[in-house]
Amino acid sequence: MRLLSLLALLFATPALAQEAHIEHWVLATDMWGTNAWSTLDITRTGDTLTGTLDGDPLEGTVRGKAIRFTARDSKGTVYGYAGALAGEAMAGDADMPDSNHAGVRIAHRFTARRLPERPAGGPKTWDYAPTSFSNLFSADRAPVLTIWPGDSVRTSTIDSGGVDDKDVTRALFGNPQTGPFFIAGAAPGDTLAVHIVRLTPNRDWADSLDTIVGRALGGPFVAQAGELGKPVRWTLDREKGVARPAKAEGGLKDYAVLLRPMLGGLGVAPGFGSAPLSTGDTARTGGNMDFPEVVAGNTVYLPVQQPGALLYLGDAHALQGDGETSQYALETSMDVEFRVELIKGRPIGSPRVESPTELMVLGQAGSLDEALKAASAGLTAWLQRDYGLTLSETAQVLGTAMRYSVPNLAGRSVGVAARIDKKLLPPRRD
Repeated sequence: MRLLSLLALLFATPALAQEAHIEHWVLATDMWGTNAWSTLDITRTGDTLTGTLDGDPLEGTVRGKAIRFTARDSKGTVYGYAGALAGEAMAGDADMPDSNHAGVRIAHRFTARRLPERPAGGPKTWDYAPTSFSNLFSADRAPVLTIWPGDSVRTSTIDSGGVDDKDVTRALFGNPQTGPFFIAGAAPGDTLAVHIVRLTPNRDWADSLDTIVGRALGGPFVAQAGELGKPVRWTLDREKGVARPAKAEGGLKDYAVLLRPMLGGLGVAPGFGSAPLSTGDTARTGGNMDFPEVVAGNTVYLPVQQPGALLYLGDAHALQGDGETSQYALETSMDVEFRVELIKGRPIGSPRVESPTELMVLGQAGSLDEALKAASAGLTAWLQRDYGLTLSETAQVLGTAMRYSVPNLAGRSVGVAARIDKKLLPPRRD
């Protein structure tokens, strides 16, 4: 009798017979024409919903295609949502407080999409052939692919002028980016680690200019600079790993430089309240950093500002000198392989790069003074948080071992990198 009773109970209450299943959604609330993106995690038990909205607890119901739920934040403020399900999407109205008038509620439209389930079997390698490109680091562009921490992606970029490996114009000039890639589980306050696995030029030429940017041009040469700014085509010998000016003569007829492929553009979407970032600009979320250390074998750390992070990459360079003083580096198209990891609940203030031997923090600002200050502050924060150094100890380390480099002088902002040799540091803390 006991066995029969137990079987009857299990069949009568399926929720007891299997583990509750969490659905992961991304929700966009239209705030007067600007989307506020949120992470929605819900569990259905019969008609009842439980879960979280951006970490705040929620409860609600599902009856047929009608869905209703409310979330309450840490201050007790209630947010209500009522809508309809349509497959892997939902849409409806959000009832929210007016932040300017106490006691007043305002209706906003919302939409949401359900994220795919993580495939079984552990981390995957995904192949993505881009069909379109973005000239903005934006939270509103639909993700091209959803991936999970530990996954790798093999994809490609076009050059800064929008030209692909077949010499076909595919996008508007201005560093068009591949992406964005949605990293499941990434939320504001996390740090995204992008491991650059492989960067391979996929054509036999690159383009540059014979110019010197104004920030690097000495006074005696300003009068002659009007003669500069002509395009220069470079031949890439991919087998030997060298580049040469295609029509070099005179003093450069034997000039050749070793290739060191890098990504000039790497960034995530800015947070709510920040305008989308042009692919010609930089911010604390990365962007057009033009840092020659974004190379295979190194890891780039970026602060997550939006659900899924929304990772973009592009503006590949076969080689770039510090400063990108010729305005263009050796601009080319590239095959790219990268892997992502998430550092949960550990925000950072600016982009970081780690090589097998160095820690590097990129400071970006309108002047070299401010960029240097940002880079120094970022490296100080890294040494204190991850290595347990006091400010006094950090000052002693920086004063004896820090180096600076100037990655970028060519954009509207400039970049300064603060660098330290890892072998000089104490053991890293978890």
